Amino acid sequence: MFVEFAYYRSVCSTTNYSSFKIIYGFNSLTPLDLIPLPIDERVNLDGNTKIYVVKVLYESVWRQILKNNWKYAFKANKSHKKVIFQPDD
Repeated sequence: MFVEFAYYRSVCSTTNYSSFKIIYGFNSLTPLDLIPLPIDERVNLDGNTKIYVVKVLYESVWRQILKNNWKYAFKANKSHKKVIFQPDD
């Protein structure tokens, strides 16, 4: 259980966010978190504000995923040569 909790709190290199933050919109509390959460990370009870915050977060995550996918594909295809086949090949 502790390993799973640590996994969900860790920051993913593809999204630059923890899985917990992507799902719930804020990072989870642990006994080590002795300082209060900043105002912008507190759970907001206003539905429209929460929807806006989650949409902005998801758009940021999506842009980061696309950026990293392009970067990984560029590195993987760096040494590949383009092959053009002719009809008689």
